[in-house]
Amino acid sequence: MEAIWLKKPEEHDYPAAQDYLELVMTTQAAKAKVSLLKKAPVIEKKAKDIFRASKLPLLPKDNRHVGDNLKKFKKGKKLSPLLLVRGDEALIIADGYHRLCASYYLSEDLVIPCKLV
Repeated sequence: MEAIWLKKPEEHDYPAAQDYLELVMTTQAAKAKVSLLKKAPVIEKKAKDIFRASKLPLLPKDNRHVGDNLKKFKKGKKLSPLLLVRGDEALIIADGYHRLCASYYLSEDLVIPCKLV
């Protein structure tokens, strides 16, 4: 894990997560979830399990952002952990969808650090 992942999310990940969450819930609820994410511990989950829970499709390798993250992996640059929110119907990837897709191409069993609320 430590070879390709930072130990904690970068500060800019939280506003990005809030922007996305505001599309699927009220602004007040999104702010509350981000506040909880900031306090949540970093845990580890397998890429394949995050995908199954999110019900999202795997983006292709030629997606620009997925490709950029694959290049970062190859260059040894560390990526930020995912920010995840339990939804009523599916897991919400508040921040890190492209990083998840890129990591899945390395191995569907890859353990990914994330924060989950």
